[in-house]
Amino acid sequence: MLFAVVWMLSQALMPAVVGRAIDRGVAARDGDALLAWSAALLGLGALQAMAGVFRHRLSVFVWLGTAYRTVQVVTRQASRLGATLPRRMSAGEVVSVGVSDVAHLGDAVDILGRGTGAVVGIVVVAGMLLGTSPRLGLVVLIGVPVILAAAAPLLRPLQAREERHRELVGELNSRATDLVAGLRVLRGVGGEELFAGRYRDDSQRVRRAGVDVARAESMLSGAEILLPGLLVALVTWLGARYAAAGTISVGQLVAFYGYAVFLIQPLKTLGEAAGKLTKGRVAAGRVVRLLALEPELPDTGTVRPAGPAELVDTASGFVARPGVFTAIAASDPRDAQAIADRLGRYAGGDVTYGGVPLRDVAGLRERVLVAVNEDRLFAGPLWEGLRPARGGGDLAMAVEAACAADVVAAAGPDARVAEAGREFSGGQQQRLRLARALAADPEVLVLVEPTSAVDAHTESRIAARLGEARAGRTTVVCTTSPLVLDRADHVVYVEHGRVAAEGAHRDLLGSAPRYAACVTRGM
Repeated sequence: MLFAVVWMLSQALMPAVVGRAIDRGVAARDGDALLAWSAALLGLGALQAMAGVFRHRLSVFVWLGTAYRTVQVVTRQASRLGATLPRRMSAGEVVSVGVSDVAHLGDAVDILGRGTGAVVGIVVVAGMLLGTSPRLGLVVLIGVPVILAAAAPLLRPLQAREERHRELVGELNSRATDLVAGLRVLRGVGGEELFAGRYRDDSQRVRRAGVDVARAESMLSGAEILLPGLLVALVTWLGARYAAAGTISVGQLVAFYGYAVFLIQPLKTLGEAAGKLTKGRVAAGRVVRLLALEPELPDTGTVRPAGPAELVDTASGFVARPGVFTAIAASDPRDAQAIADRLGRYAGGDVTYGGVPLRDVAGLRERVLVAVNEDRLFAGPLWEGLRPARGGGDLAMAVEAACAADVVAAAGPDARVAEAGREFSGGQQQRLRLARALAADPEVLVLVEPTSAVDAHTESRIAARLGEARAGRTTVVCTTSPLVLDRADHVVYVEHGRVAAEGAHRDLLGSAPRYAACVTRGM
């Protein structure tokens, strides 16, 4: 801001120096005075150049600092939120924040320097005009607020259209992310053209919204030229009349014209500042909304129950006994998912572990691991991506139990996995995720439909190996697969969110008709 003020003031003083050079040097035929004022003009030019260089360097520094520090805090917040983020904000919106909004924030901070210089320049020029000709000074002092007031109605539609455009861009980015992630599946079911058509329609909506934003911006840009131009014309016309009447000198007339021409730049800068600050405000709102999110149910417990212990979900009546392989079969899969979320404290609920409420259990995320099919494989070396961060069990045994040894052998343990493991099929991804969960070896492992994407032969082998791999540990599997249910030590049937029956799979087939209909699909 300081360099911008010096840069703008050095320009604002140039018309006054030129006017003095004309009056005291040219009109008075005084060579020494002309030389002195010419030297003063040269000094102002050098000062302007120096201040302009430093102003620009610092402006670029501030722009980059604002943009990339925002990227840093947004990335830290995304890492802090973890699984909360995709539930509260779409991937496309997060991408828009990290790509486009940070640029608008940089523009908003950058324009503050030149905007401050513009305000100071206008005030100084108005003061000099008042000192020379009060009427001309009043014209400028009144004209500048009138110009700003006339341009103000153009800012509201710009902000509204900018917000709408940002929302549509976020939605389009989300659809693009979904398309890329599910391209293999879409091609398999013949839905590629359908979703591509939807993407084209969405992109056209974004284009139309962008045109609306450009229309509002063009109106504001036109006003930035037209309104200051009218003020310049008025000041020049009045100054010429005063010079003709002898009220002001020729040098003062030239200075007034210079002031009027100079005023175009700070007034245009103020219009530019209004537009960039408007966009920056929209972008800042989106960033603040992201930074205001809090992780759902943070791990803040201090009590350490002696494990393994009994895990009890009061809402459904489900009890996971320690060291037992328990399966949950629900008539509505959403009920099983809700129980899994409560057992892992990803959703609120009255759940205890060894008689201690989950919110008070220390290190809950290490004790209870909930693995769902929405989990992603990490990019990087395959074997390292499956290995637990600390502790855990035998990774090779976990890979064998998950029937993923053929996948690892075919790709190679050191093979580099692409983002989300998209080079693997759905069934291969599911087996690798299961291997990673088994390798973590938590006290309680909750698996949600871990075999839904594999063939029956592979599912049978996984079901046979799962109990052995988790011997002595508490395991809960949410599934309706008869192959897995038959291998479970204990089966719990859930209906309407409550435990309706429990026992061995084969016993329930005969004693609980609704359970039998659920797991055999009525066959």
